[in-house]
Amino acid sequence: MQGMAGMMAGALTQRATGAASNPTGQRPNLLIVLTDDQHYQAMGCMGNPIIQTPQMDALAAQGVLFTNAFVTTPICCTSRASILTGMYAWSNSVHDFQTPLPPDLLEISYPAVLRRHGYHTGFVGKYGVGARPPEDAFDFFVGLPGNGRYVQEINGETRHMTGLLADQAVAFLESCPDDAPFCLSLSTRAPHAEDYDPRPFPPDPAFERLYRDVEIPVPELAKPEYYEALPPFLKDSEGRKRWENNFNTPERWQESVRDYYRMITGVDHAIGRLRDVLRRRGMEENTVILFTSDNGFFPGERGLSDKWYAYESSIRVPFILYDPRLPEAQRGRRVEAMALNIDIAPTLLDLAGIEAPPQMQGRSLAPWLRGETPPWREHWFFEHRFDSPRHKIPMSEGVRTDRWKYFRWINVAGNPEELYNLEQDPLEIRNLAGNPDCADTLAAMRRLTEAYRETLPKR
Repeated sequence: MQGMAGMMAGALTQRATGAASNPTGQRPNLLIVLTDDQHYQAMGCMGNPIIQTPQMDALAAQGVLFTNAFVTTPICCTSRASILTGMYAWSNSVHDFQTPLPPDLLEISYPAVLRRHGYHTGFVGKYGVGARPPEDAFDFFVGLPGNGRYVQEINGETRHMTGLLADQAVAFLESCPDDAPFCLSLSTRAPHAEDYDPRPFPPDPAFERLYRDVEIPVPELAKPEYYEALPPFLKDSEGRKRWENNFNTPERWQESVRDYYRMITGVDHAIGRLRDVLRRRGMEENTVILFTSDNGFFPGERGLSDKWYAYESSIRVPFILYDPRLPEAQRGRRVEAMALNIDIAPTLLDLAGIEAPPQMQGRSLAPWLRGETPPWREHWFFEHRFDSPRHKIPMSEGVRTDRWKYFRWINVAGNPEELYNLEQDPLEIRNLAGNPDCADTLAAMRRLTEAYRETLPKR
């Protein structure tokens, strides 16, 4: 594997560095929209010809679409902790749903830093890192105490959670003071399933007719042979159990994916509502919008549902960064550099003209937004340490480069390994860990994984 020695010597301690960027000198408003369990191809701008996402597509056309964006841990609690802190889970210690951010890390989270620098901060929706933050963590906080039910009866009216969250986000925007920039994080629950529900992806009734007569193409990896190729511990995992509820027949698959798309279109509609408020209040031209998801999703691929595992559908996410202050020539670009969820916090601070705390391990994406091509990461660390034998979600860790992916199952007997050449095998069908011709690459990727474990601060 050429260049691995240099790679190992290089970017292990990469983090947000360099001068803060602010194109006009005026501090921008910041709007972060985070979905839950959105497959990276579930947007029109990512080549999906069926799903209707005009607002997401417009943000991509007017901003920058990161086509290779990932989360470092594909489970909501840990990914959200990494988004808030810009830190790998190895360093922020959040590996389950009960653990809150430690107070010292909450202090260096992007909302806390922005608030100390005069930003009016708000959070709406699924917080997901422990029960809830301290009362004084935000100026405006309407967080979900749990997942809740999507469809609710309120004052005799049927409402969907996505619309209710949009109402609360609109209330925040309407109440923002004129003399301070704002940072609003809208964290939807959609399109996450209502687990084991007869209708796992219940959409807003307003979108019920969408996709009704559309036959959605089944992905290659949903064919039965890819489930049969899984190791036994994945065949009996939580991902398979949820597949049985969500996707277990061709008819069920079509119904669930149609509903899944309807839920995403519902989020898209909510984004449109927020942009309308920004226009009406004269804030649109100075509001940066960052759109992404807390992890990806298996839409029945490999006979699985949900996320958790190191395969691309689970770790890869949609990611759009829109800055209305950019010149026309810098808009509508697609960036292939690997962007991570740990880059979000340093990026937001950089755009606000604030130096990122030294604990942050991500890097600002602002140079890419401006059309620059800075020296960039060649690899990053993957980990999933959610320990729940009841749920049968095996733990894993590894490294992804722009060409190779390596991971090992760390609480499974024998610690089985998987190695994929992503250039030649983007669907990750041929595990090369046992291929003698790849022995040097396998050894190098093992060493790189260990180097991350030894170099990253462990909490």
